[in-house]
Amino acid sequence: MNEIRKLAGQTVIYGMGTIIPRFLHYAVMTPFYTRIFYDSTSGYGVITELYAWMVILLVILTYGMETAFFRFAQKSDDPDSVFSTALISLFATSLLFVSLVFIFIEPVSRFMNYENNRDYIRLFAGIVAVDAFCAIPFAKLRKENRPLLFSSVKIANVSITIILVVFLLKIAPEIWGRSTGLFHRIYNPDYKVGYVFIANLVSSSATMVMLLPVILKTKLRFDPGLWHRMVNYGFPLMLAGVSGTINDALDKIIIRRLIGEAEGLSVVGKYGAGYKIGVLMALFIQMFRFAAEPFFFERARQSDAKETYAYVMKYFIIVMLVIFLGINLYISGLKYIIALPYREAIVVVPMISMGYLLYGIYINHSIWYKLNDFTVFAVYITLIGAAVTVLINVIFVPVYGYIAAAWAHVASYGAMIIASFAMAEKRYKVEYKMKQYIPYFILASGMVYFAQNFRYPGIVVELLVNSGMIVLFIAYAQYRDKVLTVFSGKGK
Repeated sequence: MNEIRKLAGQTVIYGMGTIIPRFLHYAVMTPFYTRIFYDSTSGYGVITELYAWMVILLVILTYGMETAFFRFAQKSDDPDSVFSTALISLFATSLLFVSLVFIFIEPVSRFMNYENNRDYIRLFAGIVAVDAFCAIPFAKLRKENRPLLFSSVKIANVSITIILVVFLLKIAPEIWGRSTGLFHRIYNPDYKVGYVFIANLVSSSATMVMLLPVILKTKLRFDPGLWHRMVNYGFPLMLAGVSGTINDALDKIIIRRLIGEAEGLSVVGKYGAGYKIGVLMALFIQMFRFAAEPFFFERARQSDAKETYAYVMKYFIIVMLVIFLGINLYISGLKYIIALPYREAIVVVPMISMGYLLYGIYINHSIWYKLNDFTVFAVYITLIGAAVTVLINVIFVPVYGYIAAAWAHVASYGAMIIASFAMAEKRYKVEYKMKQYIPYFILASGMVYFAQNFRYPGIVVELLVNSGMIVLFIAYAQYRDKVLTVFSGKGK
């Protein structure tokens, strides 16, 4: 249990670099964007769609090197060589990516349906390249258990973005209106979406500068043999990652194409805003993953590693269900994060948040193939999930709209969990005893369903009743945990 407490402590610290920046983004940027683009949901649709592309491209441009770095640094007597080789590799591929986009900007922008806004694509390519390169320095900070520096850089990144976006979209137009000099000539108040990408590129570049001490601390050298082994290890993870990000990002890319260009971007904008509330669950999943991945690798050397993994899974599920309840039972307040024209899309919040909870369970369980170099199974699993996502979106989105896209997340991640457990059965079985958690899911889902359909006489009653349900769930979880512990013989 000491290891669990250590993991929990590191998760909280890493949360400073994950939750705080993301919270700042949601608490400041999401309300800001949806109000700046109050009369143009399609403008926010552009941002939503291109950032969905960014999620997929970042997986491709890092090609599993983060996890490969952890794996090979763990086994190597020279971890600096592992870091240096991965860093040089990502620098080369990121530079190649930017060069190719600039050279072939016309067909690329046409493929992405932004042939009239090629500068968006150029800026977008720069952001992706810089962020991909920075992945390994951030991974090194995690490997060295330096969560405070990791968090500080992450928070600085988002802070710079917020300051620049607010200036460029809110303050600068007012200055432009009063100016007749140089600023009036160089600033374009109609270039709103473009300034979002400019701000992001500046903040990503500033992040790279802040990481230079981490980068330059190591003597740069490239080991071709090591690189080949790392790529062989990471490439299946990249394929799995691409399939996985299809589950996360595909809907925001194809809704526009399935519904039609006329209203597609507007629908994407609304769906993206509603999605932002549900994706709060993903913040906690990401915070946990940053701390858990190096922890799991280090713990693998211990004789009771499998028991530890089972304990982590249990408390992860219970805590995440409490967060799931918090998001959905307080939706009356959270809906004000987004502007009024977007609030119709809050109906997707329960499905999106549950989908990410299931994804977190999969992340926990996926350690079985990472520890044993069975990374090819990640491809099989995520391809199953991607197939479910594609089928549901293509078949049902034209009929039911974005609500079908939201349900696709639940179905896809559920299918991935089933596939992962089935494939691990004879290769690295851990006694998670997942059936014991079914009552927790039923109770939490029932509470959310009740809250959505019951007509509360007022906001005070709603807050009291919903808060009471969360307390009831926690009490039930504690009681059931004690009972299960006693019956398993571990309470003696």
